[in-house]
Amino acid sequence: MTIQQILKHYWQHDTFRPLQQPIIESVMQGRDTLALLPTGGGKSVCFQVPAMAMDGICLVISPLIALMKDQVDNLQAKGIEAMAIVSGMGKREVDIALDNCIYGPVKFLYLSPERLMSDLVRERIKYMKVNLIAIDEAHCISQWGYDFRPPYLHIAGLRQLHPKVPVIALTATATAEVRDDIQDKLQFKERNVFQQSFERKNISYRIVHEENKLRRMLDVARSVKGSGIVYVRSRKETTELSRFFNDHGIPADYYHAGLAADVRTAKQEQWKSNHIRIIVATNAFGMGIDKPDVRFVMHRDLPESLEAYYQEAGRAGRDEQKAYAVLLFNNNDRQKQQHKFEVSFPSVDEIKQVYHYLANFYQLAYGAGEGLSFDLDLAEFCSRFKLDALKTLNALRFLEQGEYLSFNESVYLPSRFEFEISHEELYNFQIQNPAWDPFIKTLLRSYGGAFDSYTRIREFDIARRTNLSVQQVSEAMQQLNDYGVLSYLPQTDKPQVTWLKQRHTAANLWIDRQYLDTRKAVYQKKMEAMLAFCETDVCRSRQLLAYFNEANAAKCGICDVCLRQKRQEGASELANHITDEIMQLLAQAPMSLEQLVTSLKHGKQPERLTVIRQLLDAGRLKTNGEKYYL
Repeated sequence: MTIQQILKHYWQHDTFRPLQQPIIESVMQGRDTLALLPTGGGKSVCFQVPAMAMDGICLVISPLIALMKDQVDNLQAKGIEAMAIVSGMGKREVDIALDNCIYGPVKFLYLSPERLMSDLVRERIKYMKVNLIAIDEAHCISQWGYDFRPPYLHIAGLRQLHPKVPVIALTATATAEVRDDIQDKLQFKERNVFQQSFERKNISYRIVHEENKLRRMLDVARSVKGSGIVYVRSRKETTELSRFFNDHGIPADYYHAGLAADVRTAKQEQWKSNHIRIIVATNAFGMGIDKPDVRFVMHRDLPESLEAYYQEAGRAGRDEQKAYAVLLFNNNDRQKQQHKFEVSFPSVDEIKQVYHYLANFYQLAYGAGEGLSFDLDLAEFCSRFKLDALKTLNALRFLEQGEYLSFNESVYLPSRFEFEISHEELYNFQIQNPAWDPFIKTLLRSYGGAFDSYTRIREFDIARRTNLSVQQVSEAMQQLNDYGVLSYLPQTDKPQVTWLKQRHTAANLWIDRQYLDTRKAVYQKKMEAMLAFCETDVCRSRQLLAYFNEANAAKCGICDVCLRQKRQEGASELANHITDEIMQLLAQAPMSLEQLVTSLKHGKQPERLTVIRQLLDAGRLKTNGEKYYL
């Protein structure tokens, strides 16, 4: 099929969006390509369509498990073979998935950058017929970006495995410095950038200085018709705020990455179909979700950077109709940002301490642990070792950046199982253990393919079919796992820690102080830019465009700053008209205040009285108590 036929067949679109076709054609010519498209610009189509048009498999590197799972689900729903390898999957499960990519019909393999550091993964990729390497959220490769992730630096190693395969890097936000860095780090053969302007003419950016944020959020939700997204920092806030909206008669729901996949999907669909008006979410929400008629995006808290703000605000008004991006800001926000900045950078000693406490928590011996994954109950860990939760979280991120371990905040992984023995051996087991026969038969009837690969299991469904409780089903699966009949991986929604290297001694644990200082400087620069955006009376759109190196942009005319300036200019012009009228009237004869006010044609009574007072104060009018004269 042609790329147009592929677009129509799988995506049901007749035409490409702006820049999509030239980007796709560039990729199909074998050229390394950097695509900068705004949020909602259709970045995924830019690598999915050419990959479908070419023979072989496309490797997609993405940092967000939730986004990978959403894209895999969307592709599978279109009848396209796709899979993701994420942390939390067992070694055998990964092994089977990679085999399917080499020998099976898989068209898209989604990987986190950390997975590329695995010898097993790199070795298997050698034998895959790779047609394209796609790097999503490509700004993560640049240390000058707002979300630098050192494992991204290993992506360039894929080029040595498949030197002739083109690379497409995609992002919604990148300064000129970051754009250059992306192309250097990915070893582009030539500079090749496709970029749309960052200008969103239909979005009215509003910074609202407000102490009572809850009241103002209700005002916005009531005054702007249509659906909206409200971004908050914590999962707890999502539930509390959605309850607050519902209590005030506004249908709302909450969303965060810790929810089960089917729950997240159900909540998305309720919102996308306008059964609920507002989704209150952490920044996990919005990636890859194409709802064109979002009329407002509200931020209760200050985003960490203008890049993050632009991406999230940009989820409003994808249909090009008028939309609002409202950021609530007060004096406490500056103090909160400063505090967050301080706890975001633990000392080298504190980072080392967290590393050793974590190894003790899992009872890992020195020299052990490489490749092992564990659930992490952060609250229990911090409580046991008397650690500050925020500082610990950031220490884990620096250990991740030092490539000692991989850490992802909780993403729901469903229960999975795979038979470890052959059909014949399973049949013999059933004969020798007749008590297990009905349970195993139910498994076999409910799930096909479990002899070949890990299959998702819903314990609730098996419980209903066997008249057991969900707990009993889980225990039965665990017993069969212990017997070696099958491999059972129970569902989890806890954060996961994967040890990328064996446990080091204190002497061998090296933390790069210079890197820490660089990240600190980048963070501070971005924090100050975010605060300046809120506190500077310059057109919001012009500020954003200048930040992304689009100089000399015109005023948007619809942000809070532009509208305030228009009102001020209008008030000044009105005052001039009233002044001219007063001078003309009093030049003919003195008048009483009542006569003067009622004789004026411009403005309303309060505005007329204000101008009269100003003229008196300036000495341009005089009064004897009864009459006014020049």
